[in-house]
Amino acid sequence: MENPKRRKKTARFAEIAELAGVSVATVDRVLNERDTASVKTREKVVQAARQLGIPRVLPDTRHGLVHIDIVLPDNPSPFFQRLNLAMQRGVAMLDKRLVIHRVTTPEEDEAALVRAIGPRRYQRQALIVSAPDTPAVRQALQAARARGEHVAMVVTNVAGVPQADYVGIDNHAAGRTAGYLLGRLCHSEGRVLILSSRLDYLGHIERSGGCREVLAAQFPQLRCDVEVAETHDDPDRCYLALKKALQGRGDVVGLYNTGAGSPGIRAALQRFAEHKVCWVTHEISDDHRQYLQQGVLDVVIDQDPDTQAIRALQHTLAALGMAPHATTPDTPGEFRLYFAENMDRRPYLA
Repeated sequence: MENPKRRKKTARFAEIAELAGVSVATVDRVLNERDTASVKTREKVVQAARQLGIPRVLPDTRHGLVHIDIVLPDNPSPFFQRLNLAMQRGVAMLDKRLVIHRVTTPEEDEAALVRAIGPRRYQRQALIVSAPDTPAVRQALQAARARGEHVAMVVTNVAGVPQADYVGIDNHAAGRTAGYLLGRLCHSEGRVLILSSRLDYLGHIERSGGCREVLAAQFPQLRCDVEVAETHDDPDRCYLALKKALQGRGDVVGLYNTGAGSPGIRAALQRFAEHKVCWVTHEISDDHRQYLQQGVLDVVIDQDPDTQAIRALQHTLAALGMAPHATTPDTPGEFRLYFAENMDRRPYLA
């Protein structure tokens, strides 16, 4: 009489083989680790087994060390400081076979960033990066994908990179939310000033564009300046841009800052604003909590760097066949809205 356990195993192995596009014998060898199948074959079989929910401990799909680079700018803003801390905490929990190389590049040095994305002296399997959307950076990321490296982008996306994961927030939706809030909170007609960290980051372009769309469609009493002031997250540049706007025609009633540099904005409002200016910005940092309490800042849109770091690591490990997919790769992360009444009072950089 045939053993029912053997019959069940064969049926399950047949399902895995069909989904993975291999033979039942190959599935048996891979799952029972009886041969040295190629990395690609092991990944296909193990991924199929995960997808079918096979109730057993699955083998590793790779042997030896796995090299992952985390490339972030040396931006001193609280957001990037917290993102770096979150990456450190996440990396500390990873398998010791994973070798993480943390690379910081100068904010304004595109050549250094392109070199960091380029080939390394070790065989890199994956890359987590925050980068501007420029032709040189795009080409470097495309080359990394062509070498077989997985690419996960945080904070801001880069267009035209095939099969790359973006794990940041929906920046266009965040910008539209800012426009809606300004439209509802500004109680008189006038101008809305938009300050942007950098005009070559797709995330900031999407935020500015989304804000303009909603204001134009739903709140015609509010007019945006044609040009967006680029501040590079520098408080002095924010101060000068807002000073110029406030001393110009004096009809600024709303302000949306897509990046950092808020101490300069606070100083300019205190010195030059003759009436209340509705202010929406990003990240629930310590200075923003203070400004919310003072009533000078109205709303903070927070993109949760801790979750972005975890999502980036999860998607990277899943792409390497070392973990199941936690979320759909093309689903943007959620953002949060903070007001004076609901803000988290714990220090931003713990």
